[in-house]
Amino acid sequence: MSTRRTSEWQARVLRDLAAFAVAYPGEVEMIGTPRYSGKLMHLRMRVHTADIERVDGGLRLRDHEEFQVTVGQSDIVPPRVEVDHLRFLDHAHVLQGTRLCLYLDPSREWDPADGFGGLVDRLIEWLGDAAAGRFDAQTALYHAVGGVLHETDGSPSVVVRGSLPAGRLVRNGWLIERTPFRYDLTLDRNRAAGSTVAEHVPVMRLDAALPLGAGSTLLTLLNVIEDPYAGYPAPCEAFTKVRWLTGLAAPFLTAAGASAIRKPDGTAQRIVIAVPHPTGGAPHLLVASLPAPAADRLRAIARASAKRSSIISIDPAKIESGTDVEWLHVSDERPEVTTRRDSTRPVSAFADKTVHVWGCGGLGSWVAEYVVRAGAKKVVLCDPGRVTGGLLVRQNFTEADVGDSKAEALAVRMRAISDTVEVTARDANMPEPSDWTDVDLVIDATISVAIGRVLDGAAATAERPVLAQMACDVRSGSQGILTVSMPPESSGCLTIDQQAGHVVKADGTLEPFHELWGSETDTNEVIPTRGCSPPTFHGSAADLSGVAGSLTSILGSHLASSDAVSGTHLISLPHGEAGPLRHFVPVAAPIETELSDG
Repeated sequence: MSTRRTSEWQARVLRDLAAFAVAYPGEVEMIGTPRYSGKLMHLRMRVHTADIERVDGGLRLRDHEEFQVTVGQSDIVPPRVEVDHLRFLDHAHVLQGTRLCLYLDPSREWDPADGFGGLVDRLIEWLGDAAAGRFDAQTALYHAVGGVLHETDGSPSVVVRGSLPAGRLVRNGWLIERTPFRYDLTLDRNRAAGSTVAEHVPVMRLDAALPLGAGSTLLTLLNVIEDPYAGYPAPCEAFTKVRWLTGLAAPFLTAAGASAIRKPDGTAQRIVIAVPHPTGGAPHLLVASLPAPAADRLRAIARASAKRSSIISIDPAKIESGTDVEWLHVSDERPEVTTRRDSTRPVSAFADKTVHVWGCGGLGSWVAEYVVRAGAKKVVLCDPGRVTGGLLVRQNFTEADVGDSKAEALAVRMRAISDTVEVTARDANMPEPSDWTDVDLVIDATISVAIGRVLDGAAATAERPVLAQMACDVRSGSQGILTVSMPPESSGCLTIDQQAGHVVKADGTLEPFHELWGSETDTNEVIPTRGCSPPTFHGSAADLSGVAGSLTSILGSHLASSDAVSGTHLISLPHGEAGPLRHFVPVAAPIETELSDG
């Protein structure tokens, strides 16, 4: 054993292990003595596993299993647990055949206060789940490529949103440069031709997963493509695979070489690799990159081959050892492998909808962003005003927008948020007649009585969208009101709002909301600048974005409901004068107050 001094955490690990051996003899024990490399402590641990339940298809355990544990100097991250065999290869949450993924999210699941005993408990729990087949390989971390990220530090991201059709072994693709940090992958030749910077990239489909990973050199990559188990003997039938292709290394090089000679010397060569998932479904995607020197050597081989034959053929034996492969980060956003983070939230009801936002001010500018982020199909923004510097304290604009029209400036910001949402800007109070095709929802945030009259008229028509109006209180901007008119209700938002006002003002428990219908609050308004400056309400970005977010979610609940419910919602933010309060006045129905504890 080295004489180096162990850290406080490493010493605690050794004490915890010794205590385990005394308290539970034969259950958990250290084998031999620790060894050290740099700041790491390595120890070998034996765990009694004979009593763990097994099922067919679960992790195969012996009566005792041994583990190699690597302990860092600090308890900020959990110790690393590995095995020195391949019996666990191809099981979910086993990384590169030997490393056990005990924590999917160590930042939330690992608590140093539990000490090393907490990790031992987690290991035994993990073994029980694995042996009983309770892990879902579909959700295991990057299971198709050894369970680890393949990403070189500083590499740009490749965004993938389109599905990859099955069939051909190799197909054409293009990487469209959006920024120095981002490429978009497309298989559409026309889209690539319309881009000023589009780089050809072959897309190759493998026939087997890469459970040991893809390596960091070109030769390693070629070897695991040929033999996913890298020459290791198969310890059990789980390693027996029926492969529909052999000799994939040569086609891989040929595809990369044929693409490389299209480009000038001194440029890198990328290739997209579609790796099948062990349990089926969409393949996992890797993007390998040969740095310019390696790409130039590949070009030279490809050009020499092209002189001998019209068909380029590259022998893997000609690849020099030590040729590095870099890995580009893949932002895989294909619908078949991605679950939206807001899929169960009320705003998901805005997805694929055509939405109008009239008024791009204190509430409307924030609402527009929430609707765009929720995945609307089209958003039409209407506002005749322009951005001034004083608005930046509470509206969704920046210094670069000052002087521009509100609708146009906000449209630019919304288009920067999403490529898929069509955003139209109108420098007017209302949209053009052509904008009314297939409208699903109109959100009026103008506080204009005249606009309210227009929407009241629209509510009486046979075929019309859902109508909504939003506003906030004058004194703080911390109270919000949302009125919704859904077909077949024939009353518009202005009429519904006025009816709700009579009900609310007659209820003493709702006194904080009375001012929303009273002109006596006019003296509470603020005059932003001397001169011809219209009075406005008090409110910060924190207030208004909070109100807008809450009202947008409530409106989403209306859209998602199977019942067409119309009425008026009142809310007060937790820091508002009324405290956390939410109240709904349905059309022609009695009211009930709902208090929240925040």
